[in-house]
Amino acid sequence: MSCHVYSNPMKPAVTAFLIGAVALFLNACGQRSAEANPAATSQPAKPAYVGATYAPSLKKQPSVTAMTDLGRIMFSDPSLSASGKMSCATCHSPEHAFGPPNNLAVQLGGKDMKTLGTRAAPSLRYIQNVPAFTEHFFDDDGDDSIDAGPTGGHNWDGRAPSTHDQARIPLLSAHEMGNAGPAEVVEKLKKAAYAGQFRQTFGEDIFDKPEQAFKWALMALEVYQESPAEFYPYNSKYDAFLRGQTQLSKQELNGLRLFNDPAKGNCASCHISGIAPSGAFPQFTDYGLIAIGVPRNKHIPANADPKYFDMGLCGPDRTDLKEKTEYCGMFKTPSLRNVAMRQVFFHNGAFDSLEKVMQFYVQRDTQPQKWYPRNKDGSVDKFDDLPVAYRDNVNVEAPFDRKPSDRPALNDAEIKDVIAFLKTLNDGYTKQ
Repeated sequence: MSCHVYSNPMKPAVTAFLIGAVALFLNACGQRSAEANPAATSQPAKPAYVGATYAPSLKKQPSVTAMTDLGRIMFSDPSLSASGKMSCATCHSPEHAFGPPNNLAVQLGGKDMKTLGTRAAPSLRYIQNVPAFTEHFFDDDGDDSIDAGPTGGHNWDGRAPSTHDQARIPLLSAHEMGNAGPAEVVEKLKKAAYAGQFRQTFGEDIFDKPEQAFKWALMALEVYQESPAEFYPYNSKYDAFLRGQTQLSKQELNGLRLFNDPAKGNCASCHISGIAPSGAFPQFTDYGLIAIGVPRNKHIPANADPKYFDMGLCGPDRTDLKEKTEYCGMFKTPSLRNVAMRQVFFHNGAFDSLEKVMQFYVQRDTQPQKWYPRNKDGSVDKFDDLPVAYRDNVNVEAPFDRKPSDRPALNDAEIKDVIAFLKTLNDGYTKQ
């Protein structure tokens, strides 16, 4: 699979199920999106899904503002978990760009808060433009002849088609918030301090139908995650640079050059850094799924079983593509916005610093013995977190196009420059 540019203009592709209020919601989000990103073009939003059966009609039409306020409260409410100690914000901390607040490869959860998951918590910022998952993606750049392969969807394996579907997963996951089912979540909502606010938003009889109440709860979480100021503010130093409001330092500019250069970092082939033809500011992802052969993380309990493999698109969490073995090992390309705020990286949290990430990228093939264990015969067990049968799926495009006798695409000084540039992607920049 080759990386590609997703040049979709700034527009939220969510909340399409709000019967009777779709236009109101999308117009409101579109206006706020344009305010957050002055470079964006003004185009109507295209909902990812249309399904009147998802969100049944209500006697009282919920407003965007009311759902946003309610979703914000729910997002930080630990009482919605089986343990009473875990909220969405536990793993997606607002103070850490809605990513993990610690250096744990995978977070603790479950009914006793002692169960470790299998994947690192991603950031929830800048996911407002994620397209619906497709096995065959064609760039909206005037050339529809190139099939860029699996693209889109939420979660590391793209299995959730929307933000509210993504919100369902941690609420019901045994190693996350640990609820037995939707009805258990609704019972917690009925007892919450804001139950009255929930009724006021969706109607006094909303709890009479638990299934409907659960679906609207997920919708409130989704609407909250469409808040521009909190989830896609576009206020990094790089954004200010693109607007002509500041300059990058010599080191940062060189890092950007190396980031974009196909013969050096080649990072921009997947992590798009330029303004799109539509005028949209870059998301620093092409939304594609790719196998890069990240080393196995021995600190994940599930990996103690030598027969267990997390293979992304083809399982075990995602099951609809398990027969598509050519996808085994593929995971979502995350946005690099706020990446310098993270303490763990990749789907399995295998690395704990940007320096190690960058070194892995350029040394994976020139010094594989540095990153992978050895077999009994002394050979390097390269791509050890994939069964041998699927290791040909691993990407070999630059900078992964080298062999042990070659020089890495970036030296230590150049890696420092790239990292200096990556730090300009942190939100919250104020000109000195």
